[in-house]
Amino acid sequence: MLAKESWSSALLNKRMLACVFTGFSSGLPLYLLIQLLPAWLKTEQIDIKAIGLFGLAQLPYTWKFLWSPLLDRYGIATHRLGRRRGWMALMQLLLAIGIALLGLLTPAGQLGAIAALTVAVALASATLDIALDAYRRELLPDAELGLGNTIHVNAYRIAGLVPGSLSLILADHLPWSSVFLITALFMLPGLIATLWLMPDSGSQATPTSLRGAVIDPFREFISRQGWGSALAVLLFIFLYKLGDSMATALSTVFYLELGFSKSEIGLVAKHAALWPAVIGGIIGGLWMIRLGINRALWLFGAVQLCAILGFAALAQIGHNLWWLAGVIGLEYLGVGLGTSAFAAFIARSTDPRFAATQFALFTSLAALPRTLFSSSAGWLVAQMGWQHYFWLCFALGLPGMLMLLRVAPWNEPAQAKS
Repeated sequence: MLAKESWSSALLNKRMLACVFTGFSSGLPLYLLIQLLPAWLKTEQIDIKAIGLFGLAQLPYTWKFLWSPLLDRYGIATHRLGRRRGWMALMQLLLAIGIALLGLLTPAGQLGAIAALTVAVALASATLDIALDAYRRELLPDAELGLGNTIHVNAYRIAGLVPGSLSLILADHLPWSSVFLITALFMLPGLIATLWLMPDSGSQATPTSLRGAVIDPFREFISRQGWGSALAVLLFIFLYKLGDSMATALSTVFYLELGFSKSEIGLVAKHAALWPAVIGGIIGGLWMIRLGINRALWLFGAVQLCAILGFAALAQIGHNLWWLAGVIGLEYLGVGLGTSAFAAFIARSTDPRFAATQFALFTSLAALPRTLFSSSAGWLVAQMGWQHYFWLCFALGLPGMLMLLRVAPWNEPAQAKS
């Protein structure tokens, strides 16, 4: 826990500024894939089942642990940028190019090409996440892990304003090619910061062989936890955000089907989602210092779970801007609280010596529900309707809460605060 007199020095340093840029660069391409891309396809009259299948294009987020050892073992421009920042710079450049190219394609006649480019963007984004997570884990001392991850998550959420709000508003006035080009330009601040502003992340030892980079992170995790506890932790990481991820998988399409315009979604829904999530993240990060990670997972997870039911209510009420803002605000307050505790749990579960591979494994598991099950969201909605779908999402959130009995028992405050 940070001492009271250290709060100003902890907040006002280059490490926290770096967390702002890592969060923004990580969040923008993901929000483009889960918010702007479905809205674009929907307005171009693509079938909702096909839009749902585009969730499979996000599989690189799930399988990124397979190539994460390469980032531990090898570097790009290491003499100038170090092992992590070289990968960060290259991936941000590729993402800016890939996002801009998306706008040059036409969904009606080039859906296959759009799918292929979407996979390429997701692959670059997932690789960027590997480098960003490892960089942040190496950069932050243990005392700043909770605060740094809270700042990262909030910047990640704020990045959603670009594809989820600004780009949707622009789409009512500009051609889609211009919208995607403008969205791509927002990758440049992170690239500039990576090249010239961010501090070095430290001198963690580089694995001497690719075999060591692959095997040692898994061996360390299993030996530290034991087989039973290790499997329980992995199952919990998979389940904790399942209901939440499913509930928000096709949120933009949901709003459009209720009759909201793209500008209404951009001005009302996205702001009602973002700022409660940011506030929830800040409150969660500060409250977690007092509660500890374990108890925060219980309390924040309960809020996150119950807030899903607001979507079911909105599906019945229909087009109403006030209800839209209130329901979305409550949902994302829960998202902000739950994510702050979940990110801290993942960081606590890693060893800094194997940051890239272990972080990639844990975040891949966390992304699996959003990527795999969310691809079936369109089919489920078509079969059961929106209201019953959101009740299903609520039920899917219960197993993750039950796993807390094993991986984060309430009465372990000492461990929770470690």
